[in-house]
Amino acid sequence: MPTDNSGIDALVTALLGELDDLADAVSERIRREVVLYQAGDPVPAGSLRQSVRDNAELILRQFVSEHAPDLSAPWATGRERAQQGAPLPEVVRAYRVGFAHLWDALVAKARASEVDDRVLVDFAATVWRLVGTYTDAMADAYRDTASQIMLEREHERSMLVEALFTGVLGSQDTLWEAAQTLGLPVEGCFVVVAAENPELGKRSLVGIEPRLRAGGIRSAWRLSPEEHIGVLALPYPSLGERLPDLLRGRATARIGLSPAYPHLRETPRALRLARLALGTLPPGQADVAPWDDAPVAVLIAAAPGEAERVATTVFGPLLDLPPADRKVLVDTLDAWFACGGSAAEAGKRLYCHANTVRYRLRRVEELTGRGLGDPKAVAELATALQVVRLLPVRG
Repeated sequence: MPTDNSGIDALVTALLGELDDLADAVSERIRREVVLYQAGDPVPAGSLRQSVRDNAELILRQFVSEHAPDLSAPWATGRERAQQGAPLPEVVRAYRVGFAHLWDALVAKARASEVDDRVLVDFAATVWRLVGTYTDAMADAYRDTASQIMLEREHERSMLVEALFTGVLGSQDTLWEAAQTLGLPVEGCFVVVAAENPELGKRSLVGIEPRLRAGGIRSAWRLSPEEHIGVLALPYPSLGERLPDLLRGRATARIGLSPAYPHLRETPRALRLARLALGTLPPGQADVAPWDDAPVAVLIAAAPGEAERVATTVFGPLLDLPPADRKVLVDTLDAWFACGGSAAEAGKRLYCHANTVRYRLRRVEELTGRGLGDPKAVAELATALQVVRLLPVRG
């Protein structure tokens, strides 16, 4: 900023001649007044001192310059502090402490040189305008750099998670390095979550990572257009029993859970099992399916084509009935299984008499050629029933 007072020019020239001593004094004051800088970590003493010197020289020259402010030093400071991981509020505080010391030094020189106080008062507005300009520039550079670093880290994490799920992390060292970056152990108790996205590219489990972290569960996630998948490191195995309820409260689509496994290298297989567990839920149902809860349904999801052929063979003519008639018989058979083979209880569930249930079950037996008193036939009918509940079988 320009000034018409030659006294200020002389003060600035004098301070520039003492720039090294001034940088030492400012650095010491910052370390004394700002806790972040006292230990030299994350900002080393040498880095602080060089930054102070560069900024002080630029600012002092700007005091007597007629050109627009040169913001290269505050931009460099902001970028470096973001890269070092120093918190922005502490960096801003240090910046203001440095400006305050520079002003104190200018005032001391003015008093020693008998510069009129009115000159300093007039000049103060120029100084504090520059304080705002340089501090804002430093903060903008910090935020830009921090955002870039965050994006780069997120991209790196996403690539590592993808590598973890696809099994390309072959060596133990590579797996260990990836685990360190993702914040996961290599051995312990892991579970894979496979969540179907309710809409294209929209997360099924919004905000799940911080929620899990609050419960002591570390996790790493990957979002694709169709699914949101994550590997969870459970602090103790029994926590897995509460996991379905925790996820169910946030489920907006189908979610499958793998069985627990002890080593991170087994993640690709666990992902396949989690996807199979997801497939045991009917389309459109927002719920959580642990792999261990429905072994027959998992087999159906693993081989849907073969499962459909089994259902067609077992149910036969039942599938050729009109949709409404077919639904009545399938629902009755489903209720009978759910009620442990009790026609009376199934009737209560279906709001009809037990004799009506028995009549419908006889129709199932006639159409399928399988009697409900034959254990083998019951097993086949139960399997076929699960198939028609999960897959779009003809009829």
